[in-house]
Amino acid sequence: METTLRGVGVSHGVAIGEVRHMGTAVLEPPAKQIPAEEAEREQQRARQAVEAVAADLTARGNLAGGEAQAVLEAQALMAQDPELMADVDRRIAVGSSAERAVYDAFAAYRELLANAGEYLAGRVADLDDVRNRIVARLLGVPMPGVPDSDEPYVLVARDLAPADTALLDPTLVLGFVTEEGGPTSHSAILARALGVPAVVALPGAGEIAEGTLIAVDGSSGEIFVNPTEERRTALEAAAAERKAALAAATGPGATADGHKVPLLANIGGPADVAAAVEAGAEGVGLFRTEFLFLDDSKAAPSEEKQVEAYRQVLEAFPEGRVVVRVLDAGADKPLDFLTPADEPNPALGVRGLRTLLDHPDVLRTQLTALAKAADGLPVHLEVMAPMVADRADAKAFADACREAGLRAKYGAMVEIPSAALRARSVLREVEFLSLGTNDLAQYTFAADRQVGAVSRLQDPWQPALLDLVALSAEAARAEGKSCGVCGEAASDPLLACVLTGLGVTSLSMGAASIPYVRASLAKFTLAQCERAAAAARAADSADEARNAAQAVLSGE
Repeated sequence: METTLRGVGVSHGVAIGEVRHMGTAVLEPPAKQIPAEEAEREQQRARQAVEAVAADLTARGNLAGGEAQAVLEAQALMAQDPELMADVDRRIAVGSSAERAVYDAFAAYRELLANAGEYLAGRVADLDDVRNRIVARLLGVPMPGVPDSDEPYVLVARDLAPADTALLDPTLVLGFVTEEGGPTSHSAILARALGVPAVVALPGAGEIAEGTLIAVDGSSGEIFVNPTEERRTALEAAAAERKAALAAATGPGATADGHKVPLLANIGGPADVAAAVEAGAEGVGLFRTEFLFLDDSKAAPSEEKQVEAYRQVLEAFPEGRVVVRVLDAGADKPLDFLTPADEPNPALGVRGLRTLLDHPDVLRTQLTALAKAADGLPVHLEVMAPMVADRADAKAFADACREAGLRAKYGAMVEIPSAALRARSVLREVEFLSLGTNDLAQYTFAADRQVGAVSRLQDPWQPALLDLVALSAEAARAEGKSCGVCGEAASDPLLACVLTGLGVTSLSMGAASIPYVRASLAKFTLAQCERAAAAARAADSADEARNAAQAVLSGE
C-alpha cells in the first residue's frame, strides 16, 4: 500500500529504488581500567588513531574538491583539536583505555557545543562523526558510513556526515533521505553539487524498513513508500519532461521576452570550476575563499599561495564576471589565529567583516593577492564583504579595497536584516549588493540553518524574507546599481522566477542547478515573473507563497 511522507526537498530530480540504511554508529566502548604502566602506550594509540582519521578526512577532501574539501578539512582540524587531545591524555593517565578516553572526551566537548547556542549545536553531527571514526579505528571495527552495495539504492540516514556525502557514488546512490538537516545544511549543499535528488528533515525516515521500495521527489520533498505503478510512471514521465526542457534551454539566462538574468556559479575553489563551465555558468557569483584558510587554522596562507589559487579561477572566465567573497571566518568556521575562542554566541559575535576589520593585515594581504591575480586578465573582478551591517561597515571595506590598490567593483553581502532595511545607505559606499539568503533567513527568523527542527523558518519562500529581497532590489534600482542573489534560494527554479520578478539582477547557485533555473526562466516573461512575485509577497506563509506563485505561472 502506497503511503506519502513529506520532508524538505533540497536537490532536484526523482529517484526510485530500494532503501539502504547508513551503517550504525560505533557502540560505546566498555569503561575498563588499565594498569598505569600501559598509559603511555594507550596515549600513543589514541594519537595514532586521531592522526589516521584526520589524514583520511583530508584525503577524502582532496578527492572531492570544492565545497566538500573545505568541510572535510574543517573536520580534520576538529579531530586534532589540542584541547580535546589534552583531555584524552588526562583521561588515559587516570586509567581509561584509549577508546574510552576518546569517547568520553568527545562527549564532554559535545555537551559544550550542544549548549553553546543553536549555531554551534549544528556542528554536533560533524563532531559525532569524527568521534565514531576514531573509536572505530581503535576498536578495529568497520568505519560507520555508506553501505556496501553492488546495486543502486536510496540511502536513508538520521543525518549524513560531510565525509560520507562528499564521496557518494551517484551511479550507485540514486538519492538520499535524512531525518535531520535543513535546506542549507552541509548535506543539502553537497547533494546539489553532486546532482543527487535529496530530501531532508523527514521525521521517521529511519523507520522505513531496509529493502523497501521508495520514490524520492527532490523538488517537492515528497517520499512515496511502496509507490504504485501509476505513481512511478507519472514520476518518471515528469522526470523525462524535465530532462527534455533542460536540453532545450541553452545560452545565457533570460526570460521568455529576452530580459537578461545572468546565471552564475557558487564555487569553493579551483576544483569547482570545471563543473561551472560545463553547466554554462556566465561567471562566478560567489567565490568562497575560506577553503584556502582551512589548510592551517594557526596562520593565514601566504600572499603567493592566494595569488595562485585566485588566478586559476579568474583565468577560467575570460571577460566573465567573478565575484569573490573575502574570508568569512567565525561562527561555524573558526580559525585559531582570527576568531575568539570564548564567545557565548559566535553567530552573533565577531564574524565575517568584523573579524577582518579586527585583523586588517589579513584583509590587506587577501585584497593585494586578488589585485595581483587579476593583473593582466580581461576578467571583470568584483569583491564583496560578508556580514555587512550598515554604511560604516561598507565604507570601511571600500576604503580597505582602495588602500590595497584593488581595481575592482566593491560590494556588500546582505545577510543581516539591517543591511536590507538600509540598503540605499549601504549602496552609497559600494557598487553592488549580493543577497546571501541562507544567513539572511537565519538572522531574520532566529532559526539556525543547521537545525532541522526549525527548517520551516529557513524556507526562502517565507514572505518576510521576500520582502527583504524586494527592499534590497528596489534600493539598488534607485541607485542605478546591481543586486544579485548568491544564497541557495537562487537554485530553486520556481523561486528564481520570483526573485527575477522582485528585481534581482543576477542569480548564483551550485553548478548542477543552473540548467534547471535556465529552463524555468525561459518559459516565462518578466511581467509573469513580476505578477508571481507580487502574489508570493501577499501570502502569509512559505507554502502559501510557493502555491500562489505556481498558480500565477501556470495560468490558474
